[in-house]
Order: sequence, then structure tokens, then C-alpha cells
Amino acid sequence: MLAGCGAGMCQVIVTTPMEMLKIQLQDAGRLAAQQQKPVMMSPTKLVATNTMLSRSYNSGTVVTPPRAVSATQIAKELLHTQGIQGLYKGLGATLMRDVPFSVIYFPLFANLNRLGKPSPEESSPFYWAFLSGCAAGSTAAVAVNPCDVVKTRLQSLNKGSSEESYKGVVDCISKIMQKEGPSAFLKGAGCRALVIAPLFGIAQVMYFVGVGEYILDNSPLSLLSA
Repeated sequence: MLAGCGAGMCQVIVTTPMEMLKIQLQDAGRLAAQQQKPVMMSPTKLVATNTMLSRSYNSGTVVTPPRAVSATQIAKELLHTQGIQGLYKGLGATLMRDVPFSVIYFPLFANLNRLGKPSPEESSPFYWAFLSGCAAGSTAAVAVNPCDVVKTRLQSLNKGSSEESYKGVVDCISKIMQKEGPSAFLKGAGCRALVIAPLFGIAQVMYFVGVGEYILDNSPLSLLSA
């Protein structure tokens, strides 16, 4: 559990900026879809809107759809406007998610994988390592899903007109509890489990089968050093 805690603390150095950029890309697509969504209008407003659109068309004004953004563009903008701390917004919430995840995942996987060993000296079959990784990953993912919800809300910079803004972890938790209830902390838990389960199952199989060691042993660098 302590080893898992250390691993979780180290990985946020990489995962926090990646999560930040991922959420901004998802928000950009969501907000663009909201802007293009048709709105129901009364007949009088519809006539006025059509007249205005006709004038805009006749005057040469063209309404352009929102441009697609990339992770590189978002990273450059965050670095330019907020500095390196812009990429690490939500670091505390990411730690709050990744450290408990690793604390739960690694011991659970080790114990599940041990059940599939034919004998104490032998390793478990690759399919058992895969199933153990899937079970441990999905369990840990669901267990820390409330922390993931808080992290996502804090890292979302582009808010819709009716969406809430948060000042920090405590403020985010209290507002979610007051306005959405405890069930909001489990939103997306099923989807997250479906993503995490095969990811960690495959990772553990690759590790236990020895694919990484084989690649390193047969890489050009190792052949030159030999």
C-alpha cells in the first residue's frame, strides 16, 4: 500500500497536465455542440431572427462555425496566460484521486493474482493476470470516482451559461452535495470502470509475460552495450 501511495504521488507529475488538456478538449467539443444546437423560438422572435439573418447575408456577414482546437494550442495558451501552474490546476484533486487508486489497486491485484498461482514457486497464467488486473482496476476506479468527479469539475475552465464555478476542492464538494446530491459523485463510474479494467488488465499481462524486458533486452541500445 505504501509502494502504491508512492507510485500515485509520482505519476501526477505527468497525469495532471494530460488530464487538464483532455478535459479542455472535451469541453471545447461540448460547448461547440451547445452553440450549434437549435433553439425553439416564438413566431414573432423567429420573424425578427430571419429578418436579421437576411440583413446579415445581404451585407456579406458570414457566421462561421467554431474552429477546432488541438491539445498543442490549448497547452500554448495555458502556458502563455497562466504559466506552468496553468497546466497543473487541480493538482490537489488529482493527488486525491491517484494516490487512493494506487493504494487500492496494487495490493488488490497482488492478492487476486496470487490466487491463480499453481504453486508458490510458479507464476499465475497470463489470462489470470489479465482478469486480476481488470478486477482490481475496475474496483479501484469505482472507489475513487467521487475524487475524479471533483477533479474534472475543478479542471474544467470553459463553463456553460448554466454551469457552476468552484473555488477549490471543499467548495466543489459542498456545492455538488447541496445542488446535485450524493449520487452525483458516482456519475460516470460505470464508463470509467469499463475503460480502466482492460487498460490495467493488458498492462499487467504485458508486464508478467515479460514483453517489456524482451523489448529492452533486444533493443539497439542493449545490443550496442553488450
